[in-house]
Amino acid sequence: MKNEHAHMTEVAAEAARIARSISAGQLDAPNTPCGDWDVRGLVNHWVLYTSHGLEHRALRTDLPEELTTRDFTADADWAQQYAEQLDRAVAAWADPAVWEGEVDLGGSASPAADIAAMLIEETALHGWDVARAVGEEFRLSDEAAAYVLGVVDSTAALYRQYDGFADEVTVPASASAFERALAHSGRDPRWTGTSSA
Repeated sequence: MKNEHAHMTEVAAEAARIARSISAGQLDAPNTPCGDWDVRGLVNHWVLYTSHGLEHRALRTDLPEELTTRDFTADADWAQQYAEQLDRAVAAWADPAVWEGEVDLGGSASPAADIAAMLIEETALHGWDVARAVGEEFRLSDEAAAYVLGVVDSTAALYRQYDGFADEVTVPASASAFERALAHSGRDPRWTGTSSA
């Protein structure tokens, strides 16, 4: 759990950095690596599940309905609010006991550690989606990138069953661990706004 929480902390900090880099005008950009989502729609999904969802999973509580329909970007200080919510979420996972047992996902339960891993993965992958859409780079340490790659590889088959990942993208043998994680999740690490994943 110690290493996993360290990766969660690092990924959350990078997500907060990317959020703070986004200008109001960039929220209306139409192209993202996520197909039909524009930047605003992608950011709202990212904020909901990787900060509020992350905390509620730790607390074993349901996401309030009002959050699922909220436009977080309507607030001028949304990026600061996101950073603060990420801090609360990461703090909620700081207790080793939170990583034990199961989390009810509305009718089906999964090990808490697996849920945490998937949320770290989602924060990183969607963080890259958002970063690339606004011309930034999502940066992770080698250790965190290798962890995300491992989670992607362990969940990819399941995600593809539910159209959560597109088909794997081929990358050179020299690709970094994070580039391989992106590619294995169906994202093209070379995406520039003219291709989609």
